[in-house]
Amino acid sequence: MLVSEVHQCECEVCQSGQDHMDRVVHHQINVFISRLDEQQRRWYAALEASRMGHGGLKKMCQITGLSEPTIRKGNRELEKDMQDRPKDRVRLPGAGRPRIEKKSLK
Repeated sequence: MLVSEVHQCECEVCQSGQDHMDRVVHHQINVFISRLDEQQRRWYAALEASRMGHGGLKKMCQITGLSEPTIRKGNRELEKDMQDRPKDRVRLPGAGRPRIEKKSLK
């Protein structure tokens, strides 16, 4: 499995360079999130943003580097109990790059 690079938190506390408990937690969030696939990342970020309450979305964007629309998408998927998401794959059928060569009907 390919492990992505660990994002460096961009919140004020982490950028200040001061020792603070939030720095440790933010680093742990980013280590954890680096091992997840794309849909799991947005679900986890949406869950944490909801748990944080007001301002949580913006805070999770700073911590994880994920965009607001990505985290909002994760929140919508969680609200629908992930009914529209396939259980056996990361992306929906038909997603991804188009084929370079098209099949001929000859």
